[in-house]
Amino acid sequence: MGRVIAMAGKGGTGKTTTAALIIMAIKEKKLGSILAIDADPNSNLAETLGLSAKETIGSILDDITAHPEKVPSGMTKDRFIEYEVQAAVEEGDGFDILTMGRPEGPGCYCYVNNVLRNIMSNLIKDYDYIIIDNEAGLEHLSRRTTKAADAMVVVSDPSAVGLKAAKRIVELTKELKIQVKNSFLIINRASADIENDKIKDLNLEYLGSIPHDIAIEKISLNGSSLMDLKEGILSLKHLRKLGEKIWQRNQC
Repeated sequence: MGRVIAMAGKGGTGKTTTAALIIMAIKEKKLGSILAIDADPNSNLAETLGLSAKETIGSILDDITAHPEKVPSGMTKDRFIEYEVQAAVEEGDGFDILTMGRPEGPGCYCYVNNVLRNIMSNLIKDYDYIIIDNEAGLEHLSRRTTKAADAMVVVSDPSAVGLKAAKRIVELTKELKIQVKNSFLIINRASADIENDKIKDLNLEYLGSIPHDIAIEKISLNGSSLMDLKEGILSLKHLRKLGEKIWQRNQC
């Protein structure tokens, strides 16, 4: 069974970038097969990792809704969707990625989440690590896109607003009875480690901070991939030091 790592945090904290850095770190350590799932409707994890999502779960559902005749005779709609989604998994350099997307046509967005959850139960059997980049804020939790995780990594900036959002994420996780074995906090774009009194009530294990990285800022501005960054990138160096508990598979 794969180790599920779910990313959470309010918008603008660098959650997707941190997810990509975790994928890069696991890849370079050669710890096993990796599936990245971009569960944010504003999908950009694939681009961050140097790929282009040709198909998404949302576009697949739109196409089948518009053309129900595509479902083969003798196959249920859900089974056909599962087949199409598995075919939409993109192969990267040392990892695969599946993009959720957002349906453009009419219909309940919750159905996309249901499809993702059902497929996830099968996909996690085929990979050693599954990193889920969830929607910014709390929406993915309230829709229960993430039902269970071995590790939940909450990414925040040093601001009071960011830390308040982190605390609310923990509270909502408990309210919805989402099974999380280990919950971690990373402070992104920080000039120094945050004072303990600011995070002691969050019920998150604080791993440390990642400093502002001018190399990542430049990548973000020109739309390049993190995979283009040099080996000595500051953020990746810091994440290597922080991340052992995130990807350690024998944790209880």
